[in-house]
Amino acid sequence: MSNRDGRRRHNQRGAIVAVVIIAALLGAGLAATIGSLNRDLYSPGSFVGQYLDALARKDTASALLLPGVKPTAAELEAASLPKDLPDTLLRDSVLGELTDIRLTGDDESADGRHTIEYGFRLDGTPATMTFQVERAGTFFGVFNSWRFATSPLAVLRVAVLHQATFSVNKLTLDTRAHAADDAPETFSNQAAYLAFAPALYSFEHTSALLDAAPQTVPVVASGATDVTVDAQPNAQFIGQVQAELDRFLDDCTTQQVLQPSNCPFGIEINDRVRDAPIWSIAEYPPVTLAAGDSTFEMPDTEGQAHIVVEVQSLFDGEVEVRDEDVAFAVAISVTVNPDGSLALQLR
Repeated sequence: MSNRDGRRRHNQRGAIVAVVIIAALLGAGLAATIGSLNRDLYSPGSFVGQYLDALARKDTASALLLPGVKPTAAELEAASLPKDLPDTLLRDSVLGELTDIRLTGDDESADGRHTIEYGFRLDGTPATMTFQVERAGTFFGVFNSWRFATSPLAVLRVAVLHQATFSVNKLTLDTRAHAADDAPETFSNQAAYLAFAPALYSFEHTSALLDAAPQTVPVVASGATDVTVDAQPNAQFIGQVQAELDRFLDDCTTQQVLQPSNCPFGIEINDRVRDAPIWSIAEYPPVTLAAGDSTFEMPDTEGQAHIVVEVQSLFDGEVEVRDEDVAFAVAISVTVNPDGSLALQLR
């Protein structure tokens, strides 16, 4: 074998070794790159970050596309919730401000699940929320994919006392919207809705006759959150009932008898009545209302009627004019009719 052939073979072996070394370096670099991407871009924390970023951008469509966001029927059943919860609140316009999003914890359990904690601000107020995430396989055979092991969505169970409608983040809803057509009218109502978490929700009720004080509820956990909207009579309601009651009492004064029929006041006189009694109201009972089981109630409240009547003593025949106040008390139940009118009933 010539020296030339030896040198050629030596050069070939060197080239092969170089290729092997380069391939090994490229493979190691690729493996390191894949590992780095799986730790960062394709990590469980990054997966949750995608969800939070979508909420921060008010991109609800993207948030809902992430695996595991929508609760399964089994999750709802386990929480004793109906399977057909309305998604009325899963819209961009209901979301508030979600800012300063930062990963604060990632704990892996023995079964490979991750508990991810994020900190953030809800409309400027600091808060945190934890998320349960599990592996969902890989894509391209190398990059980890993830899904929510438990849906991050909340369920707002809203009870509206003495009314049916309420507003949440300026969206007005009727709790009876998903009730059966033949469902009876009820004094208080409740309904449940799927809602994004984390989020800050403001609840209130304002109508012609009833108001509920605004309340802000931070929702930073999946599952059910109970909210009560307590609608109470407002000044207009009280004023209308006062006017109705005053009118009723004024009508009673037109009866020129000692005991006006179906009226809360009257007087017994043992002497002879010489003329028709003249009634008036000296002091109207001030209306106060509180919710009862099915109506608004005014408890026994004192007022003063006034009577002027001429009487003759059966003992000595003396004639005198009785000109005096007569105390009475009245209690009423008030129902708001479907057309908004009021129905008063003496109790």
